[in-house]
Amino acid sequence: MGGGIYLIQDDDRLVEMKEQAYDSEDRLQELLEKYPDLMAGKIDRATPRRWLVIVRDMAIPLEEEGNGRWSQDRLFLDQDAIPTLVEVKRSSDARIRREIIGQMLDYAANAVIYWPVESIVVQFEANCREQGRDPEQVFEKFLGPDADEEEFWQKVKTNLQAGKVRLVFIADQIPAEMQRVVEFLNEQMDPTEVLAVEIKQYVSEDGLKTLVPRVIGQTAEAQQKKSSATRERRRWDEQSFFEEFAVRQGREEAKIARKIHAWVRSQEPLLSVQWGTGDTYGGFAAKVKQKSGSELFTLDISGQLEISSSVYAAQRPFNYQEKWQELRTRLSSIGLSLPADYHERRLPSLPLSTLEEEEALNTLLETFEWVVGEIEQAGT
Repeated sequence: MGGGIYLIQDDDRLVEMKEQAYDSEDRLQELLEKYPDLMAGKIDRATPRRWLVIVRDMAIPLEEEGNGRWSQDRLFLDQDAIPTLVEVKRSSDARIRREIIGQMLDYAANAVIYWPVESIVVQFEANCREQGRDPEQVFEKFLGPDADEEEFWQKVKTNLQAGKVRLVFIADQIPAEMQRVVEFLNEQMDPTEVLAVEIKQYVSEDGLKTLVPRVIGQTAEAQQKKSSATRERRRWDEQSFFEEFAVRQGREEAKIARKIHAWVRSQEPLLSVQWGTGDTYGGFAAKVKQKSGSELFTLDISGQLEISSSVYAAQRPFNYQEKWQELRTRLSSIGLSLPADYHERRLPSLPLSTLEEEEALNTLLETFEWVVGEIEQAGT
């Protein structure tokens, strides 16, 4: 087992959470079924995936209109109608290293050929009724009341025919050799996406539990290949960004985003706003107007405020250990966790939904104001 993580309670008590193995594979299956969002932000941080649960143990035939030979652990559809095949295994299962990968590729190869979309619809409706839920209400909650259900299922069919599917391996620990295979496959396969998500469990002596997911397979090369093929380029500006942001994240979070944007503008000429590109990705960055032109933070259309540890580590005065530790302490107080070693790369992020209280937002802005002051002082 690896190291632990620590929680600071309201009474300022430090609680150690130690890594603990799952009791069984079924327990990991249950957690994924109950909390599918464990995969959401990690698979696509800019636009977190929303999941429509189709069924557990989906039969995959070998031939058209044939009986199912294999059974896929999980089948999800995301908001872009991309079929997501999920295989769940504990790291203690020796098959996770090679056999499971070959099995998943078999599933995918046959699913895109012999998996009629009508059978997916039937399985989805049957699964809903089995849980006492109305399929129409589930679908409406997933895509909204104005969504065209028929158009969505047609898109599922189109994605299957094009081989545009996502293969996801879930485990409590992904072995190094499996990681290399997943990264290789994801770089080479297009438009199919191949990923692994490691979900570690941490438990305290008091019985508190936390789950920490980590996505594997999104190498820079893989992301560049897939993004250049699938994403339209779009230059955001203030008007288009906030109009779209309100639609996607709601008016309350849009108000928070506007306040953060206004604060950056109020810090001119020390800071400037730089708008990003991408139809479903990007937003604006708060840039420090010095020789380095480094980023203070970025605010994404997905409602996430993100910083880069490597950018801060290269910026005076935080390239000194003492100041780095002070920076870590201050950012930790607002929910952004930098690594202890400033050489370690990390992209801590903070959902704007955590800043609904005025006091929380003020603390965030005061912290960044301190950072700007430190950078300015170091540059004089």
